[in-house]
Amino acid sequence: MKFKIFYSFSDSTFISNLNHTTVILSFLLAIIGFTACSGTSEKAVIDTRPNILLLVADDLGYADLGCYGGDISTPNIDGLASSGIRFSRFHTAPMCAPTRAMLLTGNDNHIAGIGRQALSTQVFGYEGYITNRVATIPALLRKDGYHTYMAGKWHLGTGKEANPHEKGFEHSFVLLEGVGNHYNSQGLFKGIPVSHYTEDGKPAKWPEGSYSTDLYTDKLIEYIDQNKDDKRPFFAYAAYTSPHWPLQVDKAYWKKYEGRYDEGYDKLKEERLISLKKAGMIPENAVLPPAHPSIRPWNSLSDNEKKRETRKMELYSGMVDNLDVNIGRIVQHLKDIGEYENTLIIFMSDNGAAGEDYYNNPVIRPHINPYFNNNYETMGEANSLISYGPQWAEAGSSPFRYYKEYATNGGIIASMIMSGPMVEHQNVIANDFLTVMDIAPTLYDIAKINYPPEFNGNSLFPLKGKSLLSFISGKAEVIHTNDYVFGLEHSGNTMLRKGQWKITNFSDPFSLSAFELYNLDEDLGEMHDLKTSHPEKYQEMYQEWTNFASDIKVQLPGISYD
Repeated sequence: MKFKIFYSFSDSTFISNLNHTTVILSFLLAIIGFTACSGTSEKAVIDTRPNILLLVADDLGYADLGCYGGDISTPNIDGLASSGIRFSRFHTAPMCAPTRAMLLTGNDNHIAGIGRQALSTQVFGYEGYITNRVATIPALLRKDGYHTYMAGKWHLGTGKEANPHEKGFEHSFVLLEGVGNHYNSQGLFKGIPVSHYTEDGKPAKWPEGSYSTDLYTDKLIEYIDQNKDDKRPFFAYAAYTSPHWPLQVDKAYWKKYEGRYDEGYDKLKEERLISLKKAGMIPENAVLPPAHPSIRPWNSLSDNEKKRETRKMELYSGMVDNLDVNIGRIVQHLKDIGEYENTLIIFMSDNGAAGEDYYNNPVIRPHINPYFNNNYETMGEANSLISYGPQWAEAGSSPFRYYKEYATNGGIIASMIMSGPMVEHQNVIANDFLTVMDIAPTLYDIAKINYPPEFNGNSLFPLKGKSLLSFISGKAEVIHTNDYVFGLEHSGNTMLRKGQWKITNFSDPFSLSAFELYNLDEDLGEMHDLKTSHPEKYQEMYQEWTNFASDIKVQLPGISYD
């Protein structure tokens, strides 16, 4: 522990009554206290603020976790849920990068600079990296005395100025791109033949023989241990790349699930609807929406096709299983070093289950690195490029419509758990609406930090998220009131929600006729478009969208929002 002893010579009467030894001892202690605290936060005599551990899974399906009603073994994540709060209506962006921008800034992805994933321009909102219009969680926490660590996927710009080392992380080991091999640094596409990693802002090599989830866990534990004796709190961000494709994992993990999915994705989707209801995550009146038009019914597949499809889901489950084991490693390490009781832990997925299957996409296939294959014999190994596709993604997003990339509930409702100090309730389910933008202001509240109007000489846009602290501590019964408006847009996929009402479209955010209207209290699967039967509500929601889009400056190529 660090102590600061302040000594005043202003009271001469008091000084004269002290003996010489006491004065000398007090003076020496004052010097020791000052030296021990130099270079650290001046916030408190003893910094008792909690540590923060942020655990992010990549493309994890809503229905995968055991505590959400899934069939994959996740005892460590389930343990966090049993000691905290499971959120059933946690909203993200429909893709990885915009979610991460919203997560780290508490703001809309356009304001943060990630209006569209994999697009870098000089246009407002589409810079392709976190801009100076916003401050990041690690930057503000580090300035206020926290250690800040990160390991895993960055995906928020590859330039030096965009590196996590420049965005507030004291130590970081990161994959700069949005996807990578789990066993080595082989790039997935010809245009990026080698994946790029940095450690503390400098180019880093992939350690030979490492597996991604294991390596990122090792790194984070290493960083935590470097400063564990100085008793300053830490913010640790584990941005795992699992279970993002390519589906690769050691046989010991996926073999546990061999044969479990032989009845196929249609059956699993139905089973998870039932198990989610049993777990209390969805209402009893929830029904399954129709499958995406691209999905072939399971019974139309040949035996060889079913064999391959089954293996995909076995691999995916093995990756989630391994992810859970590594989360257990971090939790156990915090217990071993005496920091678990003072650590707020947040677990979340960055979006809905992933429906991409680039290897079998005729447009993208020619651009894939020839190192990879799609053979049945090598599925799950370092040179295989396997995705489980929209068919299994819909089972992972059950009971919601569609999956990642879409602004339907299947693409933007994800799992989220909070556990630790200030989380008053244990093993409860919160059905309240909340968004990924609410995490940053929550952490600032917990760390006793006010979000500044400017940072490093740059004026900041105000936060769009709302702190959850009053809710998780039991002081408030709701997170957002029914008049709260949440909107988002990414690559034409658009939604806006107000209370139980939601409008969404998949193509043109500037077209009134392209939107659909849903009452989510009655239609969780977004199956019944009400814009014709409720024209006044439709106009109201569209006007809210127009206001929102103007505020964040939504744009499409050749079209600006004035």
